[in-house]
Amino acid sequence: MPRSNRSCCGVVEEARLRAHDRRHKPQPWIVLKFAVGLTLALIGYTTYVYVAIFCRDMIVKNQNALGSQALGIVFLVVFCILLLLVLWSYISVVTTSPGYAADLVEKTERPGYPQAHAQQSATSNDTRGMSYELLSPTVDPSHQPSALSTSPKIVTVTLPAVPAAARHDYQSALHQSTHAPDEVHITNIPIDPESTRAPGPATSSSHGNSRESSSDMPPPTFSRRPPTTPVLVPELRYCNRDQIIKPPRTHHCRACGTCVLKYDHHCPWVGHCVGAFNHKFFVNFVQWATMLSFWMFATILGLNVKSRSKSPAPGIQPTSDRCSSSVCLLSALFGLFCGLMFLTQVHLIMLNQTTVESLGFRTMKEREQDNLAHMHRCYDIGAKRRTRKRWDKEWGRIGKEGNLWWLGSNRANWESVMGKNVWWWFLPVGRGLEDGLNFPANPRFDQQGRWRRRREWPSDLR
Repeated sequence: MPRSNRSCCGVVEEARLRAHDRRHKPQPWIVLKFAVGLTLALIGYTTYVYVAIFCRDMIVKNQNALGSQALGIVFLVVFCILLLLVLWSYISVVTTSPGYAADLVEKTERPGYPQAHAQQSATSNDTRGMSYELLSPTVDPSHQPSALSTSPKIVTVTLPAVPAAARHDYQSALHQSTHAPDEVHITNIPIDPESTRAPGPATSSSHGNSRESSSDMPPPTFSRRPPTTPVLVPELRYCNRDQIIKPPRTHHCRACGTCVLKYDHHCPWVGHCVGAFNHKFFVNFVQWATMLSFWMFATILGLNVKSRSKSPAPGIQPTSDRCSSSVCLLSALFGLFCGLMFLTQVHLIMLNQTTVESLGFRTMKEREQDNLAHMHRCYDIGAKRRTRKRWDKEWGRIGKEGNLWWLGSNRANWESVMGKNVWWWFLPVGRGLEDGLNFPANPRFDQQGRWRRRREWPSDLR
């Protein structure tokens, strides 16, 4: 853009486009691997302090040693075993590719996008997505077909009661569009295009007909309404950047610049993503890193507290005091971080969920909390529990029966990632039962990946 033609809005727009391009470019190699070098440096420093200062003073019987020679040898042996397992696991997760879809799937043109799903939520500025009340509208039978004969044509569709702010945002987006003179104008447009059909003559002819069609009406305003996006449809899994149809559970990583099979998250500490082929090694790494960190923290802190309680002579300070404080702090921080990460990964694997997929279930639970807050008072905990149990009886539990990839038991979910061999659960060897491309779907979902009610499940699962 020429400098003379620049305006304030033009400069802002240009800056926005540049920022957009930077976000969608893969990070340089040095940036991706910087944290790996930092992690190895921290491991090297803590190893030097623990072995060359803390354990050595006890083994050579230094006068400033915090323990006996036998205790120093035991501490050193245990530390070396844990350190070997940590390095083995870390090297495995760093050197093993998470699995890139572009290497296993051929490029193709974008398939036809279904028109039924071209319209997205008008309230997209809400980070939790569209509210449940806007998903299943009801048709007002009071309007007769004669209303369609006027010009411009108007089809009035009423929605269930929604908050005024959400309804205002939704309708304000509608009024911004323009229509031709003979075009049908629709007010309060719902997401489902089939619900915009005008009511026929039989709709309001008699109470008997309305009673017969009551079973086809949408569920009540406040109820569990899972997402209706057909996640298994190829048109919705196409990646414009890699130009491939992504396998199920595959996501595009901006940092790596490519699609990752069974994408869990991008971990800067390993230099790339955690995916289908290195997920097991990542769990092994955080498992042994937690044990090593807490071992260092407990042994150093315990012996230092014991030595201080003996009130050593003034002016004599143990040699390990020079670095033990920093090592205790580092080991405590890394132990807490890796421990929480390990517990989180175990919980998600038991549910056969990735970190990205768990965010969707969290969003659904937050929406249910909003619905329960509208239905019951804040202190009416028993009523909320009964309502949630009623929804679970109708649909199943969120995250289990409501998980497209749930295999039916925690053991089966665990073995799909960690393997059937028990030794593989602790050592960075072997692999899980998944190939990263194909996953057995939960039979409680339809062929397009939408959650069905319990009455629509196979008879043996109800």
